[in-house]
Amino acid sequence: MATHLLAIDQGTTSSRAILFDAKGKPMGSAQEEFPQYFPHDGWVEHDAEEIWDCTLSVCRQLLDEQQVEASAIRAIGITNQRETTLLWDADSGELLHRAIVWQDRRTADYCAELKAAGHEAMVSEKTGLLIDPYFSATKLRWLLENVPEARSRAEQGKLRFGTIDSFLLWRLTGGKVHRTDATNASRTLLFNIHKQEWDSELLELFDIPASLLPEVMDTAADFGQTDADLLGAPIQVAAMAGDQQAALVGQACFQPGMVKSTYGTGCFMVINTGDQPIRSNNRLLTTVGYRLEGKVTYALEGSIFVAGAAIQWLRDGLKLIQHAGETEALAEQTGHDCGVYLVPAFTGLGAPYWDPKARGAIFGLTRDTGIGEIVTAGLQSVCFQSRDLLEAMQADGATSTAALRVDGGMVVNNWVVQSLANILGIPVERPQINETTALGVAYLAGLQSGLFTSLDAIAEHWHCERGFTPDMTEAQRDQLYKGWQDAVRRVRED
Repeated sequence: MATHLLAIDQGTTSSRAILFDAKGKPMGSAQEEFPQYFPHDGWVEHDAEEIWDCTLSVCRQLLDEQQVEASAIRAIGITNQRETTLLWDADSGELLHRAIVWQDRRTADYCAELKAAGHEAMVSEKTGLLIDPYFSATKLRWLLENVPEARSRAEQGKLRFGTIDSFLLWRLTGGKVHRTDATNASRTLLFNIHKQEWDSELLELFDIPASLLPEVMDTAADFGQTDADLLGAPIQVAAMAGDQQAALVGQACFQPGMVKSTYGTGCFMVINTGDQPIRSNNRLLTTVGYRLEGKVTYALEGSIFVAGAAIQWLRDGLKLIQHAGETEALAEQTGHDCGVYLVPAFTGLGAPYWDPKARGAIFGLTRDTGIGEIVTAGLQSVCFQSRDLLEAMQADGATSTAALRVDGGMVVNNWVVQSLANILGIPVERPQINETTALGVAYLAGLQSGLFTSLDAIAEHWHCERGFTPDMTEAQRDQLYKGWQDAVRRVRED
C-alpha cells in the first residue's frame, strides 16, 4: 500500500516539493525560485505560468531523486501563499494577467473609498477581515475592471478566479476541478466565516460574479486526482490549506491558546481560538484555522508583510551581505542595543497598523553606524513586529500562551530566536522539523487518506528541537520596544 505523502508548498519566492513517510518524517525535497515583478510602486506580481512550471518541475525532480514512483504516493497536500489572485479562461486555462500578489497595494485608494463609505463594519463582521489591499476581493475587482473584456467574459461565465491553491489544483487535474478549502476562502473578503459560504452581499459590494468562484471544501477532503501524465500515475489530492493555517497544523497547535509564528517572506502569528471566533478590537484578523468534517476551528492572526524579505533586501538591494547566513554572526558582534531601528514598511505596514501608505525607513544612523548595526536592526524589526502582534492578541482576550512555537527560514538563526524570547518575554520553541507548512498539509493529507487517525495522533509527532528562554530584563526589553514604537510612529501618515 502507498505510504508516502507529497506536500506541494507554493510560496511567495519559490515552489517546493517535500516527500514525507508514513510518520511525517521528511525524506527529501526539491525547490526552485521564480521571479518577482514590480511594475509600479507598491505593485507586486508573479507570472503564474512560471509558478506552474517550477511547481511541476520540483515534483518531478523530487520523485526522480528519491527514486519513488507516483504509484507509491498515497496523497498530495497543497499549501500556498494566500490571497494572491489569478483569473483564467474556464475552457483553455489561459491566464488573463499576471497574478496579483498578496503584498500588492494597488487597490489602496479603492479600499479607502469603501471604508469612507462605511462598509468595513459589515465586511469585518462577515469575514473577520479588514478592508485592505492585502485580500483577494479588491485585486479580483481590479482585474475585472482593467483587463480588456474580463468583465464581460466573467459575466458570461467564461472565466475562473482562484488563489494559488485553486490554480494548481485546476492544472493538476487537467482543468477538471475548481475547488478551494475553507482556509483559503476565508482570506478573500468574499467568504462568510460564520455561515461557511460565499456571501451574496459581499459579492454585490465588490461586483464579483459568483460563477468565478471555486467550490469550498474542508481542509482535508477529496479534491480530485492528478492527471496521470503529469507525474506518471494519478494521485489523490487530499488536502489544501493556506500556508499559515498549514503551519498551525504542522506545529500541532490544536488546543485553544496555542500559538505559532512563521518567519518567511512575511511574518504570521496565529493563535488557535477553538470553535468560537474572537472579534478583534486591535485590527487583527479572525480567520479559519482549519475545517475538518464540517467543524470549524477558528484562529486569530496578525500578519506582518516584511520579515525575511527585509534580509533579502539587505542582501540584494543594499548588497550589505552576500548570504542570509552571515547575519547571525554580525548581530552577535553588534549586540541588541545598537541604537538603530529599521522599519521595513516597503509595501505599507500590516497588523496591527494596517497602513498601506507607510514606507520604510532607518532611524538612529550616526557616523559610527556600519553594516552590522543595519543588519541587526533588520533582524530586530522582526522581533519588534512580533511583539506588536502578541500584545494585540492579548488585548483581544486570546488565551495566554505559555510559549511561542516558531518556524520558517529565519528561525535557523539562533540570534533571532533568542532575541524573540527576549523582546516577547516568553519562552520560544523551535521544532525538530522546521518545514512545518509542508508538514502540516502532509499531516492533513495523511488524515484524509487514513495514515493518521486523529489530530491527537498527529500531535504525538511534534518534538521541540531547542527552547529559548528570555535572558534580558523587563526594563531592557521595554526600552528597546519603546524605541521601535517611536520609529513606527515616524513612518506613518496620521
